[in-house]
Amino acid sequence: MTPQPAEPRVPAPPTATYRLQLQPSFPFAAAEAAVPHLAALGVSHLHLSPVLEAVPGSTHGYDVVDHGRVRDELGGEDGLRKLAHTARGHGLGLVADIVPNHMAALPRLNRPLWETLRDGPASPFAGWFDIDWEAQGGRVLLPVLGRRIGDELDSLQVDGGVLRYHEHAFPLRPGTEGLPLERLLDAQWYRLGWWRLARTELNYRRFFTVADLIAVRVEDPEVFRATHAKVLDLVREGVLEGLRVDHPDGLADPGTYLGRLHEATAGRWTVVEKILTAGERLPASWPVAGTTGYDSLRQVDGLFTDPAGSRELLHQYRRFVAPPADRGGHWEDTVRRAAHRVVNRELATEVERLTRACTRLCAADPVLRDHAPWALRTAIRELLVRLRVYRPYGGADLARVLSEESVREARAAFAVPQEAAAVDAVRSLLAGGPGDDTPERPERHERPAGAEQSDGSHGSDGSERSAFRARFAQTASALHAKSVEDTAFYRFAALLSATEVGGAPDAPALPVDAFHAHAAHLQRDWPLTGTVLSTHDTKRSADVRLRIAALTERPDRWADLLAELTERSARPPGLPAPDPQVAWVAWQSAVGLGFPGDGRLAGAVLKHVREAGLRTSWTEPDPVYERAVEDFVAAGPGGGAPERVTALLAELAPQVRVNVLGAALLHLTMPGVPDLYQGTEREYLALVDPDNRRPAHFAPAGPPPTDAGVVGPGLSAEKTSLTTTALRLRRRHPDAFGEGATYTPLYATGHAADHWVAFVRSGGAQQVLVAVTRLSARLAGAGGWGASEVELPDGSWRDLLVPGREFAGTVPVAALLSELPVALLARGTDPVP
Repeated sequence: MTPQPAEPRVPAPPTATYRLQLQPSFPFAAAEAAVPHLAALGVSHLHLSPVLEAVPGSTHGYDVVDHGRVRDELGGEDGLRKLAHTARGHGLGLVADIVPNHMAALPRLNRPLWETLRDGPASPFAGWFDIDWEAQGGRVLLPVLGRRIGDELDSLQVDGGVLRYHEHAFPLRPGTEGLPLERLLDAQWYRLGWWRLARTELNYRRFFTVADLIAVRVEDPEVFRATHAKVLDLVREGVLEGLRVDHPDGLADPGTYLGRLHEATAGRWTVVEKILTAGERLPASWPVAGTTGYDSLRQVDGLFTDPAGSRELLHQYRRFVAPPADRGGHWEDTVRRAAHRVVNRELATEVERLTRACTRLCAADPVLRDHAPWALRTAIRELLVRLRVYRPYGGADLARVLSEESVREARAAFAVPQEAAAVDAVRSLLAGGPGDDTPERPERHERPAGAEQSDGSHGSDGSERSAFRARFAQTASALHAKSVEDTAFYRFAALLSATEVGGAPDAPALPVDAFHAHAAHLQRDWPLTGTVLSTHDTKRSADVRLRIAALTERPDRWADLLAELTERSARPPGLPAPDPQVAWVAWQSAVGLGFPGDGRLAGAVLKHVREAGLRTSWTEPDPVYERAVEDFVAAGPGGGAPERVTALLAELAPQVRVNVLGAALLHLTMPGVPDLYQGTEREYLALVDPDNRRPAHFAPAGPPPTDAGVVGPGLSAEKTSLTTTALRLRRRHPDAFGEGATYTPLYATGHAADHWVAFVRSGGAQQVLVAVTRLSARLAGAGGWGASEVELPDGSWRDLLVPGREFAGTVPVAALLSELPVALLARGTDPVP
């Protein structure tokens, strides 16, 4: 008999990962030097930001230029393999972030794009990119010019077969090198244009509204193979043991893509950066371990936000800032206005492409004819702005995410009822209905391999309707991200800790039972999903958010302080804020960050006002206003801490300690695989990028000894020792936290029971009990724990955070939490580290 090849060994899933932001100033060698520290900390895997060749100097790596090479600036493939070898020697594996949706739109670095621009649609690489060759006269618009082209002719130089513009280089169509410049420009497969034309004229799909990132058609099997070959080689050879998939919502068909990736990796642990909103659930058919964890971030943050206090802060915000309802005064109105702004301006070119496709489809079907393009365009916009999630997945999913009420509202945008029928026409093309004789496309597991078509459509029928549905969904994803995350979050600023990815600023507080329900759902359906509290994309690190959330327990003190600071800044030598919202945002950010005095706060506040787009923006800056913002921050919140602010921070310190230790312990022990962002094993205070993407730094002292428990002095030391204890417990007893584990809520009795969050994790011979305190200021105001008590499950429970203590039976909560505001207990036959 011919021996059959052995099945590839699939590594065990991580017990905990540690995210490192690789960049030229923190390459593979720096990560390798940190391996002993991270192994001692207790994680099982290093989680690396993208490792493939990217734009030189990139601090994030999402601007890939070559899928076939590991990035030279990080140390190349040899450096990555050396890191993997060292990590393996310390018992660690590697997980890497991959970017299937887009590449850098820099032809001089991106060979497939270079050849596409040189040879046009006939290029073997033309199918890589989502280009609308029917627009722009069959030429690709490249919006790279600082001014209109007539003003830039002197800056364009022909250099052999290359056209140069400052640092840019573009290929010349063969045979055109000797033409006069104006004829040469017209003879290319691309058109150089003023950067402001991207909004309305761009004819390639991009990442959100970033013209520097061109979308890649990984739905084409050949493109998938070419763009994933190197990563899959690294997976097969054991260099990488798992993957994080960036922005799956940008893909034409995420389910098919993930199915192909699952097969190619032999089922390696994979999580997807899918943002779940409005009670949304991850599609059950996706063959992944789960999300990257923003859904859990929302749940943990909500526990440490006081519902009454957050409502009071909103009232104070409305009085102090007095924003119009649709510009920060009311959440739903603010989101709707922001969505209309983005869909009409930043995504105008995407809407035009959808309108052209929709017009063709309607013209081809007698049932759907006689709708004017302007009416279809309006209908598309009105439906897009009413989606409450990032995107639908196929026609059948649209009915779930687009309510009948939303459809009625979309129709109401038309003055003539008969013209409102355009909404129904668009909806039928998206979800199926009159005139749609196309069968529902099969589920992922039923679709034949290679069903995607080279013309850019997808699905088994290869129809233009399927392509229209996919493009609508992709546009919806970009719209939601830009209008909610990047606009409304910056306008509705009452509680900055709530304006986080996946968050709900209008309902920031969550009850304990909501957390337990979420955790039970994860353990039942997605036990190996990722969970996070801080990432390279969070607008504020967890510890900053938890400091700000403490204000919801003392809204009266915040109101008094802000009134005094405002009055003081209005008197010489003070410098008043250019408007009340800047004052609110800057001072609340200072409560979260503190007063490092290094300019970081000024950069974050300036980014805030640009993203909000109320007085200035990235594309229409107001230099006078921006200077006023910078001057105010430098003179006030960004300078030294005023005495009254210092007093408030000291008042909040006990609550902040409770919040930080409680959130950390919940994250490390709840269902899922916790991902720690670099530096967050200690107190980590960071604002929006680029502040949160600074190179990692590791203290030479390293983690505490195995049996030290939680030791101080200081919150940072306490957090480090708590983190180390919990991570080592997970690594020693993975069965108690993994796929086959159980999750059981544990309730206290007494008047203070609402301030107690606790659960038991069980698996194998080990049981772990976790308890944390929430809303501690309100708890203290009600007299503390009093007679509240908890009945522990049978047996003797050892305290891992305060070694030497044991508990059994019915225990007063005050006794259990007398040393720390959190508890981590263990019971079992196996030794606990």
